[in-house]
Amino acid sequence: MASNAATLRREGDTLVIAGVIDRAAAIALWPPARQQLAGARSLDLSAVTGLDSAGLALLAELAAQLPEATPSGSPPGLAELCAAYRLSPALRFSASPARELT
Repeated sequence: MASNAATLRREGDTLVIAGVIDRAAAIALWPPARQQLAGARSLDLSAVTGLDSAGLALLAELAAQLPEATPSGSPPGLAELCAAYRLSPALRFSASPARELT
């Protein structure tokens, strides 16, 4: 049986994240991610199999720490969560102009 446990590893200058990135995984992955950020240039999400809003927050924070990186991979639910939280494909906040309420 395949495991959906979240993992994070460093391959050269890439942080590779795999598995389901939910609240529990985000909490567990944050300390090792911080330790492996120095010198990282990219974020590989191609092995992420699921994501919730806490997982998106982790990924957005990692992307913020890697300002020149554009994450690779498109995990299930990522596009919808990015749209809901107004994040760009690079996981950066992209505020839209305020709209008048009618």
